[in-house]
Amino acid sequence: MVGVVLVAHSAGLAQETAALARGIAGEAVPVTAAGGTEDGGLGTSVDLVERAMRAADQGDGLVLIADLGSSVLTARLVEEPGRVVLADVPFVEGAIAAAVAASADLPLEAVLEAAEEARGFRKLT
Repeated sequence: MVGVVLVAHSAGLAQETAALARGIAGEAVPVTAAGGTEDGGLGTSVDLVERAMRAADQGDGLVLIADLGSSVLTARLVEEPGRVVLADVPFVEGAIAAAVAASADLPLEAVLEAAEEARGFRKLT
């Protein structure tokens, strides 16, 4: 199954979004959080991202979803084409779409595509 790693400036934001995504997609989906710094502050940490990647990796690839700014740059540092990809998506909507696609045991490219479709989700018509 494809893993989903949420990279955010806030540990709370990453953890709660991961919990929401697992709640919707199922607890079996490997969604992990890499939020904040190692000392509990706001920011991003390559070490926390790499730990979250190891925890989510089941061998079928990883989709990284970052909130903004330096978290995007941090995620770009760990990208590996064809194995670890960064999705250009809204944080919450992209996380849920990726997790749901992963729960269907879709391949990496399809999980990424599902996440990227979240950019067009409308809340009002």
